[in-house]
Amino acid sequence: MGTAITFKRADGKDTQGYLAKAGRDHAPGIIVIQEWWGLQDQIRGICDRLARAGYEALAPDLYEGVTVPYHDTQKANREMSSLDFLDAVDNIVRGAALYLSQGGSKVGLTGFCLGGAVTVIGAVRVPEISAACCFYGVPPREAARPEDIRIPFQGHFATKDDWCTPDVVSGLEAALGKSTSAWEVFRYEADHAFMNEQRSVHDRSAAELAWGRMLSFWRSHIGG
Repeated sequence: MGTAITFKRADGKDTQGYLAKAGRDHAPGIIVIQEWWGLQDQIRGICDRLARAGYEALAPDLYEGVTVPYHDTQKANREMSSLDFLDAVDNIVRGAALYLSQGGSKVGLTGFCLGGAVTVIGAVRVPEISAACCFYGVPPREAARPEDIRIPFQGHFATKDDWCTPDVVSGLEAALGKSTSAWEVFRYEADHAFMNEQRSVHDRSAAELAWGRMLSFWRSHIGG
């Protein structure tokens, strides 16, 4: 449904991504940030699904063409560790926001795992973002302080997660409570990456519930 595109980073350099178009003019935009596996077909599928729901969905390729097989966690960790998160947010994510907002439409930001952490950072650092929806990712505080979020924020987390543990999520909620954001956080009896239907951790009931909540969030805060 979508297609590979080249667009400008905020610093003017070229970068690549996958764009799924809504099929109507002036549709709100949503930036979709990959898991630590790279810009996999599953993330492209999220973009296609958002386009069918009425949004222009753009997934930047943060790994510049590298994708990692699901079994190779060591390579995924190497790729994630080599990513300059702040440059990715300030230049690639912001560039995507500028691209999607060219017609004056509002832009949302969402992401999964690594992309969830990028979503929190982007919610703090990218002024063109109108709302942010995070899936099971929290960055270190030196990258972004959730209490500095000023836009509507929604978070989705798994209770059986050894990275974004329940305690980490509770810390996020405590920080958001000090912010001026209109925020909400949902927890699901599921494993990390429960939204990824290509992996054994996929939980259909949790994923469908989270998807519906996300669409309601977008309709409330960026339109659609």
